[in-house]
Formats: sequence, structure tokens, C-alpha cells
Amino acid sequence: MSSFIDQELRARGVSQVIVLVKDLPDSPALRRSRSAPVGLANAARLPGAMAGVAGHFIRSELSLTGQLLSGCALDDGGVARVPPVPTARFYPHLGVMLGTVDREGLAALRRDRHVEEVVGAPPLRLIRPRRVAAAKRPKSYEWGLRALGVPALHRAGLTGKGVLVGHLDTGADGRHPALRGAIRHFAEFDDLGREVRPAPRPHDTDEHGTHTAATIAGRKVRGTLVGVAPGARLASAIVIEGGDVVARVLGGMDWAIGLGVRVVSMSLGFPGYWSDFLALTRLLRRRGVLPVFAVGNEGPGTSRSPGNYAEALSVGACGRDRTVPRFSSSQRFRRGRDAIVPDLVAPGVGVVSARPGGGWQAMDGTSMATPHVAGLAALLMEAAPKKTADEIERALFESCKLGPRMSEDRAHRGLPSGPRALRLLG
Repeated sequence: MSSFIDQELRARGVSQVIVLVKDLPDSPALRRSRSAPVGLANAARLPGAMAGVAGHFIRSELSLTGQLLSGCALDDGGVARVPPVPTARFYPHLGVMLGTVDREGLAALRRDRHVEEVVGAPPLRLIRPRRVAAAKRPKSYEWGLRALGVPALHRAGLTGKGVLVGHLDTGADGRHPALRGAIRHFAEFDDLGREVRPAPRPHDTDEHGTHTAATIAGRKVRGTLVGVAPGARLASAIVIEGGDVVARVLGGMDWAIGLGVRVVSMSLGFPGYWSDFLALTRLLRRRGVLPVFAVGNEGPGTSRSPGNYAEALSVGACGRDRTVPRFSSSQRFRRGRDAIVPDLVAPGVGVVSARPGGGWQAMDGTSMATPHVAGLAALLMEAAPKKTADEIERALFESCKLGPRMSEDRAHRGLPSGPRALRLLG
């Protein structure tokens, strides 16, 4: 039993769980669920086998959904306006369900022949920057792009054109000059994990998402370029912070996969190693998506899941001087594959990017390093569109070099080089 599920059942008698369902034959009902609003499929609209799986979930005032519903606003008559929320949510592009179970429901799920695996749903948190400061507009290329050799790729004609990048964060201010034309799709998932309809205009509920979005795909503004892949398009979604974060993140992942993203950038996680999201990271890989995750900002000997999985492309931070800052997480695990996290490091100190409402600001964090790598992957995907996510990742890894002031335990493979990775792709 997942330790997280066990803790939840002992403490509250119920637990939120993620259920991976076995592949089902295509059917009209399944096709309809794929075109339905994300996360709102209910048992009546699901294929027969899935409806049976959904029957193992329960409604409970002790569940996270129950607690969120208890805080709903009251109408004029003093009655709570309770929104319609299904007992179980089905995410058809991922092939998973999310809901609440008691011990009996959990046992039934584990016996169900249509269930591949049941895992817990630890609450994810945004990996917040360690420093935020006002900044002037860079005169030309932002320093992080130069450190990765991005100008040379741009001179070779690569901009990320034709590549859709998933950006699951706090949203992005689409009115910022650097992001005009960069956001192809936008979605917001509310506190209960439901997609807001109609889709709002691209906006940021914080300031984090605008910064990371512009690092991936920011357009040139009066000679300034902060975006690694200024020709790529973003599928940007608000999935964090607050509310049922797991439902929100699953909704964003499912939405992005349905749109056909090639790479997804996520600067979020839960502290420590929890295996619960491992199956979802593997699902992204199976869908041909490169999962790029921040490793965390808690320093040496720490890391965050899913950034510490061998199946994730895990990113730490480095500074202009090619050293790894104290805040950048790193950790060694007892496993044969990718025993050290992060997999590599990228610019994450004094990174200048877009600020909501206009202007620029500098941030420090592995959250700033992660979109650099996602953008670099987009450039390589444009150059070699037939290469798989694994092949793109391998080229990035093999292009890395440890700087003279970097140790393997802190930077693992070191800093990637865009031009070297391009040559390695052939």
C-alpha cells in the first residue's frame, strides 16, 4: 500500500487516490469522453468497464473535495451554492481516474481487473523562486540563452517553430509584449479541478508563470530576447496554487496531451521522494511527451518528486559563474539508473524574464532553470521532428559538460550545449 494512502486512511478514514486503468478498446463512449470538458466525465458517460471502476469511489465530507465544497459561497437565501462535482473524475488522454476511497473501496479497486495500479495523491506545491528583484530590460540576449549556446541555434534558423510546449504553472500574462502571439492555447482549472469555460484570456494568478512562459517562448521585444524558443507556441494552463491541486494538475496534463504537446515544463512538486506520481511520469513518456521538472530549491541532500524520478528530465540551477547555487537541490539515490538528481543544470540565478502587467524582473530558482531546458528541447524538436522524446533527451544529456567549479553530486552531467546537442542528433 502506498505510504501516503496509508497515512491518509489512518488519519481521516478516507484517501484521495489516482487509478491507472488498463487500456480499453476504442468505443463511442470513450471518444465522447475525450471530447468532454476535462475531468468532468461521470459514470453515466463512461464506457461500462469504467463506470464499474468509478463505482468504487465515495463522496465524503472528510475528503478534500468535501472540505472545499463546505467552503462554497452562499446564495441570497443563505444556501450553499454547491457546484456539480462527479464522484470520480476520468482523464481520458492520461487514462487515469481520481477520486476518494475508504478502505473497502481501495480493496475493491485493487481487485478490479480493469485497474492497472492505484497510487496516492500527495498535494503538489509550486517551487517558488528564492529571490525576486526588479530588473532592467536586457539589451539583447538574456545571459541564460548565451550560456546554452542558443544564439548559434537561432542563427542556424531554429526558433522552435511548429513545436507546442506544455506550460503548467500559475498561468501567463498574454498581454506582455514578449508573450503576444506565443500562447496558442490557454486554460484555467479552478479549485475543484474543473476547466473554466469559456476559456479566459491568458492571465497570471501570481507572477511565476509569466516569467517561466517567457523563458520558454518569449518573442523579441525591441532587441531584447529572453525566450529560448521564440517561434514555439505554448499550451499554458493555471494549475497551481490552492484547492485540489492534484485534480488541477491532472486536468492540465490531460488537456495538454490532448492538444499534442511534445514537451511539458513543470516547476512544481512535493518535497522528498514519493513514488505516487511515478506512474504518471511514465504515462507522459508513453504518450511521446518529454517531462521536464524542476528538482527543487531546498539545497544539497534534498529533492522534490516528480523531479527526482529517473523517468523525469530533472533540472537544477547554475549561475553566471557556472557554479551551482546553495539553494539548488541535489540528491543521490540507491538505484541503478540516474542515481543522482538533477540530471543536469541550467541558468537559474538572476534570470531576467517577463513580469505580469509589463516590464521585467529577475528571479533565482530551479523553476527558472527548467523552462530553459524545455525551450532548448523545443529547438531540437524543430530541427529533428522525427526524433523521439528519449532521443532528444539523450542528445541533451550527451551535450552536457561539468564546469571546473561544478561537482557531479551537485550538477550531475553539468550544463547542456544547444549546438553540441544539435550535432549529436545528426
